[in-house]
Amino acid sequence: MKSAKPPVLGIVVPCFNEEQMLPITARELDARMESMIAAGLIDPASSIYFIDDGSSDRTWELISELAQTGSRFKGIKLTRNYGHQYALYAGLLEAEGDALISIDADLQDDILVMDQMIASYNEGNEVIYGVRHERASDTRFKRWSAAAHYRLASLLGIPTLPNHADFRLMSRRAIALLSEYRETNIYLRGVVPLLGLRSAEVYYKRKARRAGQSKYNLKDMFSLSIAGVTSFSIMPLRIISIVGLLVFVISFFLGGWALYYALTGKTTVIAGWASTVIPIYLLGGLQLLAIGVAGEYIGKTYMEVKKRPLYQIEKTTYK
Repeated sequence: MKSAKPPVLGIVVPCFNEEQMLPITARELDARMESMIAAGLIDPASSIYFIDDGSSDRTWELISELAQTGSRFKGIKLTRNYGHQYALYAGLLEAEGDALISIDADLQDDILVMDQMIASYNEGNEVIYGVRHERASDTRFKRWSAAAHYRLASLLGIPTLPNHADFRLMSRRAIALLSEYRETNIYLRGVVPLLGLRSAEVYYKRKARRAGQSKYNLKDMFSLSIAGVTSFSIMPLRIISIVGLLVFVISFFLGGWALYYALTGKTTVIAGWASTVIPIYLLGGLQLLAIGVAGEYIGKTYMEVKKRPLYQIEKTTYK
């Protein structure tokens, strides 16, 4: 059990071109925090951190205006657009509090379950995951692609929690352990389970976005999936080795078969261009695929050895 004293909570909200949604997000998070303070769940010194990930609209101006209305709102402006995972990582490492809750600016995740997260934290859990109990609001393709992603992650041994994105509570101890992961190809949904701390789950129904546009298109979702695979599993490289071995074995026996017919003077039943061209295309495609997968890993290694900073802060509203 945690101390009877309510924890200081920090809510971390990465933002990218959220000019339309930000006023709604700030108003509702402020009201939720007021409610939790009144209920004695969190300390009045709790804060809301907005992380501007290189927005090109008025997002930072709005964050600055919010910060002037009181000390509860705090802003962190990154020097450029680093991407959602890096902006979130920056916010988690820079924000203060006994516990931090991360949530996207679109507020499609249900902020009402924050009470349950705090209660679970007080019971001794260090990480509390927000998990969707259904995906009825998603399109059929998005449901299918999400299921395929989690299935693939499971097959490759990647430690992910199905239907959990980045809505979670982390204790200060969990944040300290997370800060030791300085890999360039950061994938928080896989890193957090690796911490090995006591965890729990809360379930909620995801809502529709009320303003602005989603920043996660098909390309971004595919890139995130690739990042997860290449960050946590070398299984694709092993699959290439297995496929190469199978092709070698099949080719060896086919070669023996052809040699037998040549030595005995028998003619083959199959003749024509198909028996020649199709294997060439097949093997050529496999070779290009193998080079591409190997190149992906080499590229990740190249980025890691450079040791470039994961994020850089241009300015904040509170320091």
